Amino acid sequence: MRKIVPIALGLAGVALLSGCGKRGFDRARPDEFAVARQAPLVIPPDFSLTPPQPGAARPQDAASNTQTLDALFGGPAQRSAGESATVTQAGGDTADEGVRSTVGDPDTSVVDKGATTRDIVAAPEGDGQDARASTQGK
Repeated sequence: MRKIVPIALGLAGVALLSGCGKRGFDRARPDEFAVARQAPLVIPPDFSLTPPQPGAARPQDAASNTQTLDALFGGPAQRSAGESATVTQAGGDTADEGVRSTVGDPDTSVVDKGATTRDIVAAPEGDGQDARASTQGK
């Protein structure tokens, strides 16, 4: 019995080591980076680009604030008829241009009315002092 355990462990070790040999598995596999082909270099077509005017401002030198506003709000684009009517009806011609700056300004006076006022404003219509429980079904 004492000899069986070392012999079994020895056979298991030999079986495990034989799996590491080259006999069962081919370790030579293709390199995925070596088989990729690169496209040949091509001269791009002439897009008839106009050369820059001497002394003219470079387009990429525009102020970052202007670029940001154009990216966010689309710049001075034409509005559709429906959008123009909505803006006119909402009083867009009399609106303050810098309202977004005024709202976020730390010097703007803001009064915190508290959670009670928020709950009253957000309460559904009919809840309040005059609300009554009805015993009749509808």
